[in-house]
Amino acid sequence: MPQTGSRMIERNTTVRYTDEVIEGNTVRLSQAIPEVEERELRRTQIEAVRERSLSMNLRYVLFLTISAVAVVMICVYFLRLQATSTKLQKRTVSLQTTLKDLKIENDIEYSEIMSRVDLEDVRDRAISELGMDYPAQTQIVYYDAASSDYVKQYEEIPES
Repeated sequence: MPQTGSRMIERNTTVRYTDEVIEGNTVRLSQAIPEVEERELRRTQIEAVRERSLSMNLRYVLFLTISAVAVVMICVYFLRLQATSTKLQKRTVSLQTTLKDLKIENDIEYSEIMSRVDLEDVRDRAISELGMDYPAQTQIVYYDAASSDYVKQYEEIPES
């Protein structure tokens, strides 16, 4: 089948065009599509393209504008969240470093204090200078606590 144009239709070796019939299976290129029909075909194609380009009515343009603005706003919001997240992560790392340093300092101070305190000296001073004594068996009062964390004493413990 010869390549003569887009309007050619072949049936049983008869090539048909708009008004004339040519017998045979080959057609000369000059006979395939007259220039007038070719210009009309181009003109209709151009008109179809113009119609499609003009079919963007106000609703469509408004929809595209709103969509574009929404996409830009979402992108800006996402970038802000990402920047805030990065800033908070840096702040968290900084605070964790500070906490670690303070814990190390606290442990060092506690060790120094505990090394300075001699519990034997405290016991000797309490007994000799302050007159304290170990409790007698009758002075010890046992009680049941609801929780084992700590006890708040609101009033004096009864003697009996």
